[in-house]
Amino acid sequence: MTTLKLAIWDMDGTIVDSREVIQAAMCRAFGLCGLPEPDYEDTRKVVGLGLEEACRILAPDYHDVPALSTAYKEAFVARRTEANFVEPLYDGAEASLKRLAEDGWLIAMATGKSHRGIRAIFEMHPLEQYFDTIWCADDGPGKPHPFMVEQCMSTLGCEPHQSLIIGDAVHDMSMGLNAGIHTMGVSWGFGRKSELQAVGAHEVHDTFESLNSGLIEFAQKISNQ
Repeated sequence: MTTLKLAIWDMDGTIVDSREVIQAAMCRAFGLCGLPEPDYEDTRKVVGLGLEEACRILAPDYHDVPALSTAYKEAFVARRTEANFVEPLYDGAEASLKRLAEDGWLIAMATGKSHRGIRAIFEMHPLEQYFDTIWCADDGPGKPHPFMVEQCMSTLGCEPHQSLIIGDAVHDMSMGLNAGIHTMGVSWGFGRKSELQAVGAHEVHDTFESLNSGLIEFAQKISNQ
C-alpha cells in the first residue's frame, strides 16, 4: 500500500520572492492614508497574517483599518500590473515542487494570499500543475489558526503524521504546530532563522538543497512507520 505524504507550502517568501512588492505596496497604502511608511522590519513580521490583522498591527491607532487594507490591495494590484513586472521564484523552488510530484507526494498550498493573488502568480509561473489543493485567506480563518492545514489534510485524506508544512514565517510554523504536523522553516524569506526556531519549528533550512534532504528524510521516516 502506498504511504501518503503531504507537503503543504506557503507562497510569499517561500516559493516566490515577494519582499519588494509587498513592502512597496504597504508603503504606498500608508502614504495614501496619510500615515508614515512602515519600516520593512515591521512589515516582514506581519506577512502571512490576514490583511486587516496585519494592517491593524502596523497601524494600531489608525481609525479606518478597512480603508488601509483596501489601499494596500489597490497598490499591490497597481504594482503587479506594471509592464514587465514579475514576482521572481526563488532559485530551486520549482525544481523542488517538480521532484516532490515525481516522487508521489501530495502537494498543497496554505497562504495568506487571496485567490486573485494566487492566480496572478500562476499566470507568471507554471506552478499550478503541482498543487493538489489550495487554501488561502479567502477561505476561512487565517494563520496561525490551523484551519488551512486541516482543510489541506481533509481534502487529500492525510493524517497529521503524514503531513508537513514548509514556510518562511513564524505564522506558518505556528499554524503547523497548532495542527499537530511537522514544521519545516526556511530562512530565505520574511522570517529570521532565530525567530522560526524560537516558535518551535522542527527544522529550519537555509537552502533548497538542505530542504530537499529534509523532505527525503521525512518520507523515509513515515514509510517505516
